[in-house]
Amino acid sequence: MPKTSRRITVRPLTLREVEIVRVVDLTPGMRRITLAGEQLGAFTSANGFPQPAFNSPGFDDDIRLVFRYPGEAEPVLPVQKEKGLDMPRDPRPLTRVYTVRRWDVEARELDVDFVKHGVGTATTWAYRAQVGDRVHFGGPSSSRAFPEDADWLLVAGDDTALPAMARLLEEMPEDTRAQVFIEIAEEEHRQELRELPGVEVTWLVRDGAEAGTSTLLIDAVRNCGWWEGRPFAWVAGEQTAVRNIRRHLVEDRGVPKEDIEFTGYWRRGEVVALEADAAVPDPEKTKTPFEKLHDLTELIAPIAIRSAVELGVPELISRGTTSVTDLAAQAGADERALGKLLRYLHTLDVLTETTPNHYGLTPVGEVLTLEFIAESLHPAGVAGREMLGIYGLTESIRTGESSYASVTGQSYGDVRTEQDYEDRYLERLAKFQTALAEPIAKSDLYNGVEHLVIHSGGAGAQAREFVAAHPDLRITICALPAQADWLRRDLPDTIPEDQQRARVSVVEQTVFDPSPEADAVLVSRGFKALPDDDAAHALRRAAENLTPGGRVLLVEETFDTDDLDEHDGEADLLALTVHGSGLRTEAELADVIARAGLTRAQTHTVGWGTIVHELVRAPVGE
Repeated sequence: MPKTSRRITVRPLTLREVEIVRVVDLTPGMRRITLAGEQLGAFTSANGFPQPAFNSPGFDDDIRLVFRYPGEAEPVLPVQKEKGLDMPRDPRPLTRVYTVRRWDVEARELDVDFVKHGVGTATTWAYRAQVGDRVHFGGPSSSRAFPEDADWLLVAGDDTALPAMARLLEEMPEDTRAQVFIEIAEEEHRQELRELPGVEVTWLVRDGAEAGTSTLLIDAVRNCGWWEGRPFAWVAGEQTAVRNIRRHLVEDRGVPKEDIEFTGYWRRGEVVALEADAAVPDPEKTKTPFEKLHDLTELIAPIAIRSAVELGVPELISRGTTSVTDLAAQAGADERALGKLLRYLHTLDVLTETTPNHYGLTPVGEVLTLEFIAESLHPAGVAGREMLGIYGLTESIRTGESSYASVTGQSYGDVRTEQDYEDRYLERLAKFQTALAEPIAKSDLYNGVEHLVIHSGGAGAQAREFVAAHPDLRITICALPAQADWLRRDLPDTIPEDQQRARVSVVEQTVFDPSPEADAVLVSRGFKALPDDDAAHALRRAAENLTPGGRVLLVEETFDTDDLDEHDGEADLLALTVHGSGLRTEAELADVIARAGLTRAQTHTVGWGTIVHELVRAPVGE
């Protein structure tokens, strides 16, 4: 599973309203806006939910500022829930993400630094900000601690990453060893930073070059003196530059991916300004590459994009292969046919023709080089292979059953028995587990629990968080043989020595076998693939060997019919075609629980709004 030497803390999102109390230009290229207000402390939201005080312990914590649409008097705001925020969809809130540069808990003030360049929703707001103006924001949704176990740090970023890098330097221990590379537009944009004996800071000045066009950062990292010991790399800035630095660190320097934290803060691209105000982007005409890519989800466009990913075209172009002839040779494609595909991708703004028969990537095309995007589009990727089932949607609608085998020649269950696929599937699941496991671990759900049984694809990552928070807890992970093999190989690194690896064991069994005797059984997102009868049987088996007073803790996604969501609808249809099932409504889940002979004692909302159902045996006679 992906590992990191930075421990994560997850917190529910709170919408806060604050006031500008200071505006200071640190340099000609950076403006600092200081925000303050009562809602930085604990408060009760307008709809009656108590909210915790603001906190920001991580040097790269970020908040999401909410702005007004041009011409509107008030912003479209997220709706505060008990745990988390609900985002309206039509229109969506106009938001931008920024780093918390400084948080003064005593003064209840936080600083946010804005790079002063170009046209942008937040940039222009910062240009025009005045003391007394008010603004809403949410976050941070999570914080990561200072890297552990690294012998030295490699830190690289452009102007947009300078607030996080400056805060990192202020908060790092005195004995930290680090090489820090900071790209800025002009010499006058340097800032005074904390100096430490083991830290080397190198300023890289673009000196007139347009942001996002320089190779200063990647050249500096490539040519730096490589120190002995284990490094941890933190890289942020323009997406293409960040991707190239990460690629160099992994491929040329041999740095494990888990020891690199990278963030594309922005992507170089065209901003279309409002006709009435040239300093404000037109929200209808200016879209992020991700939004543009989403808009391309028509029939031919998504298939053509997936074909390009399968052929490796975006990756080849990003590595410098640009001619149709060379691309065809390296992709193993017919040159004439590939030329047609590239020409079409040009019309979609995925590619640009740099010279006749030579192509480059647009900002939208650059998104396709991100691993998690490419993996979801490639038919051999974990998500991409599962997504093949959607091609049988018509058959599934007619029959009410899975159509996956008719499309691919084998059932998805057979695919999951392939060890390589299962390993990659579990690794993908594990990437998203900490955000769920950490708040569960810190809740009171496991108070008094001595033995916990876990049925979950992300069991290894969950076990790490649970044993860290509960020193006396013993865990048994139940998994199929292919999953158990991966988990056993993963656990020695997942559970550190000081957290007693012996407290976590793996047994080979299905969710339909009686769970081992335990005080609590956690079943996380395991029933989407099961029909109601099987899901009820599995729940019954999970509770079969509970000790007196024991509980089943169920985490399961449901379909909210009162608040329809496009992505829930997509997941529902995909589950129909792949498994013949889908997302259950709350009423359907309640029926499964009752058929299992269980009753819902209570529900808990943790983390970013995840619901944990606490189930106990139904009293005799119910």
